[in-house]
Amino acid sequence: MSQPPAPSPRPFAAVILVGGRSSRMGTDKAALDWGGMRAVDRVARTARNLGAAHVLTAGGDYGLDFIADAEAYGGPVGGVMAALKALARMDLSRALVLAVDAPTATLADLRALVEAPAPGALFEGFPLPMMIDLAAAPLDAPSGWPLMRLAEAACLLRLPCPPGAQVRLRGANTEEERRALLAAADAPSYGAAPNRVQ
Repeated sequence: MSQPPAPSPRPFAAVILVGGRSSRMGTDKAALDWGGMRAVDRVARTARNLGAAHVLTAGGDYGLDFIADAEAYGGPVGGVMAALKALARMDLSRALVLAVDAPTATLADLRALVEAPAPGALFEGFPLPMMIDLAAAPLDAPSGWPLMRLAEAACLLRLPCPPGAQVRLRGANTEEERRALLAAADAPSYGAAPNRVQ
């Protein structure tokens, strides 16, 4: 007897965190060129290719739908919470939270998060990316909380990091890290179509 098909992942939105100071990079990380695209556009493309029903940025306007941080430079949790409240008004119940400084993350890197059951998940050792159900999120969480505290409060599952994904998920906070990620993205082992639906 054949196995029943796996259930389709529940609809989700993507939230791209762009509100940091970019002090170590020395320039706006969201607007940096990554292989002919701004980092924010590359992350948005990946989110759409994963099936995001809506994509918005938290912390800055880059031509996509956006929500301002509750407190400028108050920390990433403030951006996450502002975005989750906006998504609740759109009747979306889960969000894939992505860092703008990790634009080389592939569909394969992120698929396990999209497929994670409620209340959501993140990878062991990484505060981002994370999938979070709005119903599990403590919407009164202070902006200054670390992302890992938010994950713990929401009881997110901890998944093993996909093989080889660590450097892509860690992203780039300096120009040297950015150059290394771009070089790796151009290498044949990276994959011919990292952000194409497979």
